[in-house]
Amino acid sequence: MFESLSDRLGGVFDALKKRGSLKAGDVDAAMRDIRIALLEADVALPVVKDFIAKVKEEAVGEQVLKSVTPGQQVVKVVHDALVGLLQSDDQDLTLIGEPPHAILMVGLQGSGKTTSTAKIAKRLTEKDRKKVLMASLDVYRPAAQEQLKILGEQTGVATLPIVAGQMPVDIAKRAMNAGRLGGYDVVMLDTAGRLHVDEQLMAEVAAVRDAAKPRETLLVADSMTGQDAVTVAKSFEDRVGLTGIVLTRVDGDARGGAALSMRQVTGKPIKFLGTGEKMDGLEAFRADRVAGRILGMGDVVSLVEKAAETIEAEEAEKIARKMQKGEFDLDDMASQLKQMRKMGGLEGVMGLLPGVGKIKKQMAGANIDPKMMLRQEAIISSMTPQERRNPGVLHASRKRRVAAGSGTSVQDVNKLLKQHQMMAKMMKQVAKMGKKGKMPFGLGGPGGADLSQLMGGGQMPGLGGPGQGLGGGQLPPGMGGFPPGFPKK
Repeated sequence: MFESLSDRLGGVFDALKKRGSLKAGDVDAAMRDIRIALLEADVALPVVKDFIAKVKEEAVGEQVLKSVTPGQQVVKVVHDALVGLLQSDDQDLTLIGEPPHAILMVGLQGSGKTTSTAKIAKRLTEKDRKKVLMASLDVYRPAAQEQLKILGEQTGVATLPIVAGQMPVDIAKRAMNAGRLGGYDVVMLDTAGRLHVDEQLMAEVAAVRDAAKPRETLLVADSMTGQDAVTVAKSFEDRVGLTGIVLTRVDGDARGGAALSMRQVTGKPIKFLGTGEKMDGLEAFRADRVAGRILGMGDVVSLVEKAAETIEAEEAEKIARKMQKGEFDLDDMASQLKQMRKMGGLEGVMGLLPGVGKIKKQMAGANIDPKMMLRQEAIISSMTPQERRNPGVLHASRKRRVAAGSGTSVQDVNKLLKQHQMMAKMMKQVAKMGKKGKMPFGLGGPGGADLSQLMGGGQMPGLGGPGQGLGGGQLPPGMGGFPPGFPKK
């Protein structure tokens, strides 16, 4: 999300930062470019006008123009303005009072309501330790109620039994009653949608709202629809009343205009971002983090949180102990590949790291195969335990057997072994650092990060490997040292 906007703004800021001093004319020219970038990103015109006026007022001030680093100061002004544009005091779900709390999910058909319902229910169950009941009120779309039931089975969240012929308001009442009798904390109500806003849809949703008296009414909107999503949001706010917005398919939206517009136009907070079809593809919306992503500053906090959620502590500690001894076999490499894949793959991790925009462009130009990690895991899985512990025994005939078993080529096997050699060499270097416990090439370049912090101290465990840190302009540790070791299409 925001790729095109981020690229355009990055070009504007690069030009500003190259200047030793700025004049008001330089700022005016930059503001024109920023205005065009926002409009091309499908941000609503009134939002663009207000944003540019606010930024320009701050950017032409004496404190910025006479600053030692005026270009950097302009970036800070734009960042603060973006945070102000997106920020809200009530971005978290409000679940205060006597349970069960109803969360009403509304929106057009195809926006992702049912999937988002299951994702939020899963998040509430696992992160907030809430007992959640889901109920489908969609009696029109074929198999809609069965779809939610299946998602409930996949996520381990209870669903209301289906009663054929029951209407939405009656289902809502039955769900709330079941929630009270069953001791549930939250009841998720997944309403029906239409292809467009109509009177029947609004009347039905309003009736359900009156019956369930929801604590939260969340509009699920497809970010790919751009400014149409803003129009839909205004319609639901006027007729039903909203407490928040869930933007879906943000991973496929390079522009991001809907996110920037909806918060400002509707006055309602964006509470969640849907980032894929998988049940863990949901992020809590945080204005400062999103602003950082837009301006190419990365989102290391979200990366660390994602690492903490997906990486098993015991496995990370096991690898850390082996690293301290200078040991790193193919089983360890497979573990790291699996962990990286859980975090969204190389592209997903890099999207959250600061200052890697140019590297991402290089990766795109190099046509790196997104299925690379799966193939590498398949190669390692095709080896015997002895071969994984001691890759030196892999002679030509064994390599041919491994390649055939994994559906790859001998060249792919050789590339993987070379990458492992590089990583194992670094582990030995780590061990030689002795009691200092310093990574030779860490997150900040030579000198690096403390080993105990990297592997077990809440930083980015499981990412240790060859390749210099961001300070050296290379890929982050553990990503194989781009481009060696990365098969191309």
